[in-house]
Amino acid sequence: MAMTTLTARVDQKDKLDFDKFCANVGLNTSTAINLFVKAVLREKRIPFEIVQSPDPFFSEENMAYVKKSVQELREGKGTVHELIEVDDE
Repeated sequence: MAMTTLTARVDQKDKLDFDKFCANVGLNTSTAINLFVKAVLREKRIPFEIVQSPDPFFSEENMAYVKKSVQELREGKGTVHELIEVDDE
């Protein structure tokens, strides 16, 4: 079977961590990626569930804080502040 090269850009730390993981389970990176490719082709899908991380803004704790703050504003307990814009450099 003819072989070819697959190139992918990956965060440097992720690559190092992945290489270390592969070594710990007795694989090299190329073999691990080939296992993934074969699983995708065999199953005709990504062989694991892909889930979106929830937005931390909508966490239960933060939403309770926002609701409390809105209620305080409605009760006239808010404080007016000047908008200060900061240039990111």
